[in-house]
Amino acid sequence: MNNNPLKQYFRRPAVYIKLPSGGLDYTSDVIELPESGEFPVYPMTAIDEITARTPDALFNGTAVAELIKSCVPGIKDPWRINSIDLDSILIAIKAASGGEDLEIESTCPSCQEQTTYQINLIGILSSLKPGEYDTPLEIGDLKIKFKPLTYKEINDGATTQFEVQRVFMTLNSIEDENERSEVSHQALERITRITMELISSSIQCIETPGTTVTEKEFIFDFLQHCDRNVYLQIRDYNAFLRQSTEVKPLKMECASCEFKYEQQFTLNPADFFE
Repeated sequence: MNNNPLKQYFRRPAVYIKLPSGGLDYTSDVIELPESGEFPVYPMTAIDEITARTPDALFNGTAVAELIKSCVPGIKDPWRINSIDLDSILIAIKAASGGEDLEIESTCPSCQEQTTYQINLIGILSSLKPGEYDTPLEIGDLKIKFKPLTYKEINDGATTQFEVQRVFMTLNSIEDENERSEVSHQALERITRITMELISSSIQCIETPGTTVTEKEFIFDFLQHCDRNVYLQIRDYNAFLRQSTEVKPLKMECASCEFKYEQQFTLNPADFFE
């Protein structure tokens, strides 16, 4: 309603962010990159918060996608936002909605004292880096170029892994030993396949001396049949690249005994927007 006299009181951008990736690799149907390179981030509305608390929407990933579209209008298709930028966007929405400081509880591993600490979300934002995805992994005469997963790929993988975990939780209820063994074997095979599919989705291309392979089915087939040591190198390098873009552990010092330790800062949408 453009003629609403209350329009001047609508929410306004509270935070501006630059994506760690720079946003240059996205097409115009995924993001609308401002000339400044900085996206305006709006606070959550009451409807956003209700959506963020809906169990089904959280489970299938819709809650996060809708939240991003509402609070960062410049992002047209959140499902295709890559993992490099996802943490930055979620942290920025939290900062815009609840202030730049966030209270977290931490238990000292030395004296077991539980204390509430304040962390600065803008400081965490400034620490996020794009990673070293331009540097390929070289194994023999192969050059393997990686790319970050999209939010849809991450969400689909997590959903499938959760479904397999539920299968493992029901194993004790299967009385027949042969049936239990078969169900367990099938679940393990499915987990292995999911892992390989995610790794193959993380590979942009594999260069050989004669050609460049980009087809996912060929890359997946290669992962299934390559030497175990080659597979482990690919898996570990992919994990290294992913970790280089994630939020680093928080450096904590116990207020009671002054013990210094690190604590993971996990962005779980189920509780991040409380």
